Amino acid sequence: MEQGGTWWKAVFYGLPVSEIVLMGCCLYRLTAPFMERKKGALRAGMAYVLVMGGIYVLSLRLEGLSLRRMMGALAVFLVMCRTDRRNYGQKAFLVQTFFSLHRFAGAVAEMVYDNLYYFIGNTDYATAHPDLSFALYVGVCGIYLAAELLFMGVSVWFILRTYVYRDTGMSKKELFVLMTPSFLGVTGYWAIWHYRNFYIAEIQRNSDFYDMLSLFYYIVAMVTIVAVIALYQSIKAGQEERMQNKLLAVQVEDIRRHIAQVENLYQDIRGLRHDMANHIATLEGLYEVDRAEEAKAYGAQLKNALSQTTGQLKSGNPVTDVILLGVKKEAEKRGIAFRSAFYYPTGSHVDAFDISVVLNNALQNALENAAESEKENGKTYIRIRSYRRNNAYMIEVRNSFPGTVQWDAPNGLPVTSKGKKDSQSHGYGLANIRRVAGKYSGDIAVDIREGEFCLNIMLMME
Repeated sequence: MEQGGTWWKAVFYGLPVSEIVLMGCCLYRLTAPFMERKKGALRAGMAYVLVMGGIYVLSLRLEGLSLRRMMGALAVFLVMCRTDRRNYGQKAFLVQTFFSLHRFAGAVAEMVYDNLYYFIGNTDYATAHPDLSFALYVGVCGIYLAAELLFMGVSVWFILRTYVYRDTGMSKKELFVLMTPSFLGVTGYWAIWHYRNFYIAEIQRNSDFYDMLSLFYYIVAMVTIVAVIALYQSIKAGQEERMQNKLLAVQVEDIRRHIAQVENLYQDIRGLRHDMANHIATLEGLYEVDRAEEAKAYGAQLKNALSQTTGQLKSGNPVTDVILLGVKKEAEKRGIAFRSAFYYPTGSHVDAFDISVVLNNALQNALENAAESEKENGKTYIRIRSYRRNNAYMIEVRNSFPGTVQWDAPNGLPVTSKGKKDSQSHGYGLANIRRVAGKYSGDIAVDIREGEFCLNIMLMME
């Protein structure tokens, strides 16, 4: 077949198009687990194919390959951000990593292509059969695509296997550290690529030693990217373990506080029961001597004492009753106005222990914030209520709040900035509440207005 004919041109122009489509599939595979919906990853892959394919089809000369890939990277990043408005730093890292790996995989495939084509093309058999040159060209092009797809596929597989905490936010410092290996690797890639092209143009063939050295560099660069991701994830795992330990410590403290509240209530009830015989005897004696008015007054005092012991808060569950009563008594000691319209969701699958975790954390934070408010302006209050809205069970806790907050970027929760020793415990308490809410497919929302801190907790009933 004549070189330069129709079929030669079809393969020559079809090879880059096939490469673009295959790399678009790799991009989809890499980004799909990180997107809120797989449709977003599909759009990112399509954006890559359309932009890179359009540049190739229109034969735009954009100062070489680098600017064309920069345009493709920008298009992919914008589509990903437009589709999923979360964790932009992670998206930038994924785009940078993909295009860096693409360069390395393409460079390795190009070396395989050049060496294989040169070796087979200069054999005696190939020289004696020039009619097989087209078959040789097609076969080597297929090997080029297979080698590039293999290296990209293996790299993407290792990244997805290593990158476990995909929903965790990425700070600017983390983004800088993770992108540094890719940036340095690409810088070395361009130096090797230009030198290799210059060497082949001058000598009219490639150097086996230099190609082996370059291959080693590309593989090390790809392994380094994956290794840095693995190291980053191990650090995240350590942070997650420490966070879980702190949350567990907060939960243990909640249980300890709850047990103390129950013990105090039990002591009051036992003391009242111990004196009950004496109270009954006193009432009987008053009625026997026909002193009914004094007996009524004594009974009223006894009723009031009993009411203070058992509490006037009836939430529909003894566990939440004890918690609310304990907080009410503590608030009264501190001069904080406490008002409750909380009702336990009876007849639902919500566990009383989970509700106790939510109430303990939310109300303890409210007590501490309200106590600080007393120092500022003397107006202190805590208000809690619950209600049903369709299938959602809502708990709302409001308290006076004079301070400002600092937002913890990784988890999106506020941490008080009053300078208290336990200021970080507010973040752990809210994280504990969010964990319980997530167990019931819900979440929390914080609204900070002038002089007030409002915490809303949503739990789905079904």
